[in-house]
Amino acid sequence: MFNTSSGSASSHVLTAYGWDDGWADTFAPYAAQDLMPGRVLRVDRGLCDLVTPLGTVRADTELVTPRDPMRIVCTGDWAAVDAEGDPAYVRTLLPRRTALVRSTSSKRSDGQVLAANADYAVIAISLAAELDLGRVERFTALAWESGAQPLLVLTKADLVPDPDTLGHLVSDTEMAAPGVRVLPVSSATGEGLEELGALLAPGTSVLLGQSGAGKSTLANALVGAAVQDVRAIRDSDGKGRHTTTTRDLLPLPSGGVLIDTPGLRGVGMWDAEGGVAQAFAEIEELAARCRFPDCAHQVEPGCAVLAAIDDGSLPERRLESYRKLLRENERLAARTDARLRAEMRRDWKQRQALGRHMMERKRGPMRKP
Repeated sequence: MFNTSSGSASSHVLTAYGWDDGWADTFAPYAAQDLMPGRVLRVDRGLCDLVTPLGTVRADTELVTPRDPMRIVCTGDWAAVDAEGDPAYVRTLLPRRTALVRSTSSKRSDGQVLAANADYAVIAISLAAELDLGRVERFTALAWESGAQPLLVLTKADLVPDPDTLGHLVSDTEMAAPGVRVLPVSSATGEGLEELGALLAPGTSVLLGQSGAGKSTLANALVGAAVQDVRAIRDSDGKGRHTTTTRDLLPLPSGGVLIDTPGLRGVGMWDAEGGVAQAFAEIEELAARCRFPDCAHQVEPGCAVLAAIDDGSLPERRLESYRKLLRENERLAARTDARLRAEMRRDWKQRQALGRHMMERKRGPMRKP
């Protein structure tokens, strides 16, 4: 039987990968079955590599392959492993503390888990291209919804040598992500890397961003070795090809582990209403002061959100982005919830009828010939 207490010799190697008393308690029933704890380092075609008290083990995931894509083995998962056979088998996954999920495509309602059990979601935004605040907001909402703490990293800061310009870019990003730390870094000069490493230790971090955002270069700089392939971006649009093709869990020399992920071309919302609310916390706070509890922030009297736009304290762009992400989340929910679809159709018909009524009032009663 494996001794899974956090201080035991058998699990000492796992401590560097995030093992603690909480995981030990959760794993206890499986320890009694003589199974071994392990953390998933990467997944590849039905097999996965796990770090275990006996070292790295290659295991088959066939026994835990579910119909629900949300329960597929993912990098960062903790698992109970049967290491006696050849090959070893993953017998079960421990309940996830956090899960970073996006929708798989605009035409489907499935969720895709990008990483599991992350404490921090490090969002890489490249300063080699024009700052896209809408993308910042989208990634931030995704991170908040996962349960991880978002952290925005402005990569390639050496390409913005003017301190005032860099300061403005940081300020704009902070306004698009209230309550989120924004840190400019440069893998070329080392700016911000030591501070970033200290922020991430000793937890689990997942690195997110578009292709060409400098994620692989940043991962190499944090790890202190060329563990990820790096390719040049296109000069025409600042975009790059996927250099990271798998999700790898990498130990950091300053403590903690980093999950590097492939570049994301699209980040669809998946059941992320709570994350959107946190990403737009100032709008949620204003909405609570509106005269009507169901205020849509369109033309209603006593709307605190519209008042904030009028006095300049809330940028109109923020409200538009907030509405866009909420609509996207509602559309996805409607594809999986027949009752919600019926409610949306009913609301649409009511709005349509109200619009006709208001138009008729505006035109006045039609005169008889």
